[in-house]
This record gives sequence, C-alpha cells and structure tokens, in this order.
Amino acid sequence: MRAYRRSGRTFRRLAVTAGLVVLVASACSSADDPSDDAPTIVVTTGVWGDVVSNVVGDDATVEVVIPIGADPHDYAPSSQQVASMQEADLVVANGLGLEEGLEDVLSAIGEDGGAVIELAPQLDPQPFSGDGHADDHEGEDHDGDDPHVWMDPVRVADAAMLVAEALEAVTPGAWIERAETYASEVLAAHEGAVETFGTLAPDARKLVTSHDALGYFADRYGFTIVGVVIPGGSTLADPSSAEIAELVETMERESVTTIFGETSSSSTLAEVVAAELGEEVSVVELYTGSLGEPGSGADTVIGMIEKNARLIVYALG
Repeated sequence: MRAYRRSGRTFRRLAVTAGLVVLVASACSSADDPSDDAPTIVVTTGVWGDVVSNVVGDDATVEVVIPIGADPHDYAPSSQQVASMQEADLVVANGLGLEEGLEDVLSAIGEDGGAVIELAPQLDPQPFSGDGHADDHEGEDHDGDDPHVWMDPVRVADAAMLVAEALEAVTPGAWIERAETYASEVLAAHEGAVETFGTLAPDARKLVTSHDALGYFADRYGFTIVGVVIPGGSTLADPSSAEIAELVETMERESVTTIFGETSSSSTLAEVVAAELGEEVSVVELYTGSLGEPGSGADTVIGMIEKNARLIVYALG
C-alpha cells in the first residue's frame, strides 16, 4: 500500500484546471550534452523547495526565490529572480495568496505559456474561521482559503506526488518513485509528532499564535487556537487596540501563558501582548513561514515538523 492519498478531484484539478497548472515542453537542448536536458525548477518558498529537491534528487536544478527567514507574505523578488522564473522549465508556488509580492509575476508567466503549478489549491484547502483555524467546506471557490497547507505533514506528502506528476509532464524521470519514498518519510515524521504530542493533556492543547498560520496544524493534531495576535491569514494586517485587549482577556480566561511567534516575522506585537499579561507569559518562536538556518534542526521540512513538535510540547507541557 502506498503511504499517501490521491483523490480523483486532486488529479482532475492537476489535469484540467485552467490557469492553475500550465505544463509545456522544456526548451530544446543539445543531444551531445545530456546535462543540458536536466530541467530547472524555480520554487517560491524554501519549504516547497525542500520538497521539490527530495523529489528530483540530482536530476534537476532547484532554485528557491524567498530566502530563509523571510516572510513569504511580503517578499518582493529581484529582477534576476523574475528572469529565472520566466526561464524555468517549471515554477512551483504555494498559491492562495501566500506569495503576495509574487502574484503578478506568477500570473504573467502562466499567461505567457510558462509552466506553473500552485500546490495549495490542490491540497484540500480550508477557509479561515472566526476562531483562528480552518473549517471543512466543499466546492471549488478558494477565495479566503487558508494558504498555510504545509503545516499539515499529510498534505505535504500529497504535495510531493503533485510535484512528481507535474515534472513527469515536463520531462520523464524517476520523479514518482522518489516522491513516494519522500512521502513515506514525511508521514513517518508526522507519526512521530503524533507520539510527541501524546504527552500533552487535552486541556493543555490551546494555542495563541502571532498570526493565523497554524489552522491545518491544529486540525491535524487536535489543538484549539484560542486567539491570534495579528488577525487574518497575513502578517501584514494591523490589529487594533480593541483586538489586542480582547486577546489579553481571552488568554487570561483560558489560562494560556505562551504565545507562539514565528521565525519569519517580527514578534514585537506578541511581546506587547505578553507584557500586558505579566512575566509568566512567554513568546516561543516556531518555524512556520520559513525553514530554519543550517544547523537549526529545522532546515528541512522533516526537521521543521520535529523541531516544532518539541518546541510546542516543551512550552505547553
């Protein structure tokens, strides 16, 4: 049995959704130099860059646009990065509005016949809800859906298969086999996280986050998000003083003493809320919008899953 799930709707989307996946043959190259046949793949975020790298091995060149530690919500590409995206055999993006500074570039590449795949719309996206996490829904209209699908390792395993299918359409290779192997490794890390979280009592599984990035995570692992510092799914929003006061009141009522910030965005507002509540409240930064630096323990997707699990259990246990 394969260690991933593939729904018919997922693959119908990959095959027929106009404007979502546009696959074209790679540029002609010299038959005398096999290395020229290796595709170049440009990926918007380091998280998906790691997934793609595991699928392609040494048989393709992978370039990541958004650097480690940068916030994907407000990153603006350089002219050189735009050129690389335009010349790539395949561009892999998250979609659902995550890469706000790249949307025009991605749209233009697709309109010009370039090969672009947006993963999040194909990974059973869920809408934001009033309590800060996703609710189940049906339908194909993804306006307002939560883009942070990579916070659910099961969806990451599915994404590896989508990447492999897209690559197979660009150029034949061992993509499917590698994706299956990698998906199994991601799901093993997921099972490890389930075991790690098993040490937490049910009433300890309450999260306050810096912005609404942990909805899929909370749904997968049985947590409740009781509040967010920055409302909405983007780090670019600006909470009002009334919203901050309401969050402080909620944390006091729920006896929550940890705010989970993010390594890829400022924790200043989270620190403000913590200060309002007193010294017993701490801010713990998780790896959400970006992988960690080399040596951080979170410099791969699997490492990020494991590191976040340990940080959360240490903070809440």
